[in-house]
Amino acid sequence: MGRRCDICGKGTMFGNNVSHSNKRTGRVWKVNLRKIKVKMNGKVRTIRVCTSCLKKGNFVKVI
Repeated sequence: MGRRCDICGKGTMFGNNVSHSNKRTGRVWKVNLRKIKVKMNGKVRTIRVCTSCLKKGNFVKVI
């Protein structure tokens, strides 16, 4: 259960840092997740949502 958005499935991405001398070293971009309470199937659940999905608002938040 890694860092993954429960709505869109966005997760950690991998790539390289490239220096001025063109030397490459591995690096990681982590997804920006927030825990929110939502109502799903009549039940209140806590899910992890990326900020782009949070902006779209494709769910019912519970306050």
